[in-house]
Amino acid sequence: MKVETLRWSDGVLEMIDQRILPATFIYLQFDSAASVAEGIRSMVVRGAPAIGVAAAYGVALEALRLLAVTDELFQRGMNEGINTLAQSRPTAVNLFWALSRMKQVWQGVASETNTQVAMHLLAEAHEIFAEDIRINRTLGSHGAELLRDGAHVLTHCNAGALATAGHGTALGIIRSAVEAGKKISVIADETRPFLQGARLTAWEMVQEKIPVTLITDNTAGFMMSRGEVDAVVVGTDRVAANGDVANKIGTYMVAVLAQRHHIPFYVACPLSTIDMSIASGKDIPIEERHPDEVKGFRDFHWAAQGVQIRNPSFDITPAELVTALITEKGVIHQPDVKKLRVLFN
Repeated sequence: MKVETLRWSDGVLEMIDQRILPATFIYLQFDSAASVAEGIRSMVVRGAPAIGVAAAYGVALEALRLLAVTDELFQRGMNEGINTLAQSRPTAVNLFWALSRMKQVWQGVASETNTQVAMHLLAEAHEIFAEDIRINRTLGSHGAELLRDGAHVLTHCNAGALATAGHGTALGIIRSAVEAGKKISVIADETRPFLQGARLTAWEMVQEKIPVTLITDNTAGFMMSRGEVDAVVVGTDRVAANGDVANKIGTYMVAVLAQRHHIPFYVACPLSTIDMSIASGKDIPIEERHPDEVKGFRDFHWAAQGVQIRNPSFDITPAELVTALITEKGVIHQPDVKKLRVLFN
């Protein structure tokens, strides 16, 4: 993508407002941990890697905001800012990974002046940003080898440049395959209720002239039964130690359908998204979002008044349905605890 999902500009963080794409393209500015947390919570920015990068900049912004206060107030304000960011969304582990990394940097330079601490934190945020793009590029090259020339690839939600610092995870694999000279076409589930596939994945592919067909979420099985899907590639917000995968609601159904039709189900998974502290998917917290997202879209509601609504934002795909995790360290077929532990040794 030539478009930058988030960027540092003149002392503030700018992020594309993904809530209103593709109808309107604007950047919003953020100057504190609290404002970045609200941007994450309200889904100005979404996608696990992008959330992690945004959170890192949120910590640096808070340090810059507190430059002129006493050491005691600086420490208190930083802790409050980090806690606010940690509460923004519960499922994406990259959020907590980035906050932990930033906190370690802060603790390592705590004896220095507020200005020096802020500069260290900003440098680390810049590095997390650049590192994410490098990881996505490497991951993309590994995944591209799994896709045959001419493949029709189904994806669910948006795990593209808009969900990362750049290039993308699931869509990064498709981009890398296209860069390698393969003809790849994308089938994008619309991804109810927030329509990340219809609004974001389709938009990214159209921008780059990669063939894309948009389908309703309940069309995937029909297309698989007709032999029109060669592979499924999705991203993930958290992977448990046993290989269970948390991703956008509806992913589990796609994985079941893929197994039924003997179609490989690949998960694009940077190591920062693997949470070895959680034994299995049943221990991953699942965010429940506001019922209004299911009632309709934006200001238009089509659901009956008074109806009860459930709106879990993620579901869990068991490891046995995952053909392979595609990471920056290579492809892990039939993931399990032993194979994932090797990645971190």
